[in-house]
Amino acid sequence: MADTDFFEKQLNDIVAEYDVAKTKSHHDDCSDILKEQDVKALQSRCLAAIDRAVGKNSVYYETANRVLNEQNHDWGHLAGLVGVVQSLLFDLRNGYLKSLEELIHSDVFADFLEMAEHLTDAGYKDAGAVIAGSTLEAHLRKLGLKHGVSASSGGKPPKADALNAQIVKAGGYSKLDQKNVTAWLGLRNDAAHGNYTAYDKNQVGLLVSGIRDFITRNPA
Repeated sequence: MADTDFFEKQLNDIVAEYDVAKTKSHHDDCSDILKEQDVKALQSRCLAAIDRAVGKNSVYYETANRVLNEQNHDWGHLAGLVGVVQSLLFDLRNGYLKSLEELIHSDVFADFLEMAEHLTDAGYKDAGAVIAGSTLEAHLRKLGLKHGVSASSGGKPPKADALNAQIVKAGGYSKLDQKNVTAWLGLRNDAAHGNYTAYDKNQVGLLVSGIRDFITRNPA
């Protein structure tokens, strides 16, 4: 097995640099401390460090790309990326990766939810909310396919809220579940759009546990 110290140092340096900025910042996203060029540079370092450690086919790199594709500003994207870096660092240090070449299948949603839970517990509630919400959306797409709901609308994938309603109409799950999914998507949207004061750490914890229970009861 390859020595992980080299990769751990790169990941740790990124997290440490971002944490220093957070201690000086009056905002959760460090937008008053980090200039745009600094944010872009840190984003590139996050992606490069993840790629070097576990490769582009890993769940970590895929999650990082998903964070970057969220409708959010650069500072919000960076917060999510640092969260993924911190999760990977934690897993490396605790021996959760059998080898640096091991690829974790992206459809193992429990891995994403564990990542979201760890990020939330570590103080990265916003990144945790985004990752948990992305996991929910991915599961909704799989449930849509299972229940014959169209995967696209006008050549584009349906929005999560619309997919939620269509799956219920097809008998995929109950209206109570639909209401819960709607609430979870709302919290996820607040996180993705930088409305970080609209929810707290405890609510993100409930979000993660609620999504985990929903996925368990409604397998795709």
